[in-house]
Amino acid sequence: MLESRSRPMSVPSWVQDAVFYQIFPDRFANGDPANDPPGLQPWGSPPTTTGFQGGDLRGIVERFDYLSDLGVTALYLNPIFAAGSNHRYNTSDYHAIDDRLGTLADFTRLIDQAHARGLRVVLDGVFNHTGRGFFAFRDLLDRGQASVCRDWYHVSQFPLDAFGDGPAERYLAWWNFRSLPKLNTAHPPVRKYLLDTARLWIERGADGWRLDVPNEIDDDVFWAEFRHTVKQANPEAYLLGEIWTVDPRWVGPGAFDGLMNYPLRKSLLRLVVEGSLAPAGFQEEWERQSGAYPAANLLAQYNLLGSHDTERVATLASQDAASLRLLFCLQFLLPGAPGIYYGDEIGLTGGKDPECRAAFPWDPAGWDAGQRRLLQRLIQLRKDRPEIRRGQLEFLVADDDARILAFARQLEAETCLCVVNLSEAPQEARLSVADLGWGPGREVRDGLSGRQSGVTEGILAMTLEPSDCVVLLG
Repeated sequence: MLESRSRPMSVPSWVQDAVFYQIFPDRFANGDPANDPPGLQPWGSPPTTTGFQGGDLRGIVERFDYLSDLGVTALYLNPIFAAGSNHRYNTSDYHAIDDRLGTLADFTRLIDQAHARGLRVVLDGVFNHTGRGFFAFRDLLDRGQASVCRDWYHVSQFPLDAFGDGPAERYLAWWNFRSLPKLNTAHPPVRKYLLDTARLWIERGADGWRLDVPNEIDDDVFWAEFRHTVKQANPEAYLLGEIWTVDPRWVGPGAFDGLMNYPLRKSLLRLVVEGSLAPAGFQEEWERQSGAYPAANLLAQYNLLGSHDTERVATLASQDAASLRLLFCLQFLLPGAPGIYYGDEIGLTGGKDPECRAAFPWDPAGWDAGQRRLLQRLIQLRKDRPEIRRGQLEFLVADDDARILAFARQLEAETCLCVVNLSEAPQEARLSVADLGWGPGREVRDGLSGRQSGVTEGILAMTLEPSDCVVLLG
């Protein structure tokens, strides 16, 4: 209903063309040692839940050449607002940059230089809960029942007993962590504050919001108001919801443009790494997942293999180059906007939080250069081929015996065909391609290796090596 007041607020056109790069700010690059906190851990130390290693906004700006060379077109930054932790999901001031990351001037410089390079910047919005240092919670701690912020949180008993070990018992908190009190978004002053915050950073140049645990703010009206507020400030702003399941409730005119596509990530890992999902099962899961969303929202899904909340993909794949190649190829060729978690492009390893939040190793001698080149090539293919970014998907083969999977992406006269051999033996593939417009004598090439193949009587025949992936371009 809110959107009827103005022109429809559609999915931003740039998102389906984007390649995202997620940055955990404390661990990407240190560009200003002057803002390093006391007790700084040496860069590259084993990551901990409490330690800082000095990454900041200037560090990101100083590495724009690296990001441009990789080819990414959008950044997703984990929280950058004032907070007491290295992850900053315990916000103390939503209107200020954390001083260990820099200043508002540093943020403005980052936005300006990013936009000058054609990079979009999406911020992490943590609006379900705050830290204990947030002004409203501090007032509750100081004044108890007399606080004017009495209704900003869900309090059952005073005093709050907000410190020490054990779960929160006298107020609601995220996963019962005492350090993360849950906001009462039904309270009008809270609602206004959060909507004002959402508008403020879009007006300061951000290109969208990734919304943390939005399902815990179980209020469709709030999210419709949030969308309206953001889109009024910038109709092309991207709204990305952290939803871990297939749930169409969270996309569309009253919610978000896309979701973090954890269901696809799970399917890809089962298909390629675990081997517990056969090609036909993958096709079935993909069709169920994709069929839940309108086409425009499907293309705006954030397709990821790793994040700050998961084990590193290289660790999950036991650093097997063939498996990683298959995973990245499928991630980039399926519909949706691929997202690279910082360091995955060079083979960074790590287990669950906090191990997945290690400092970026800036010495190229330790990089997996082949993996980085593969991602550069996949990014360039997406840029060169509109059907990979926007085309319809059609499965051609899902052979469980040979473990071959093949699908086409088509947009008008442009066609791309992805064929993968998921087995450990060479396989012969015979694909009927007449319906793709590839007639007899048609020559196609692999966009990754450059090798040529020919079509005979509407059939494309090829030998696939073990764990092979080819991207055939007509």
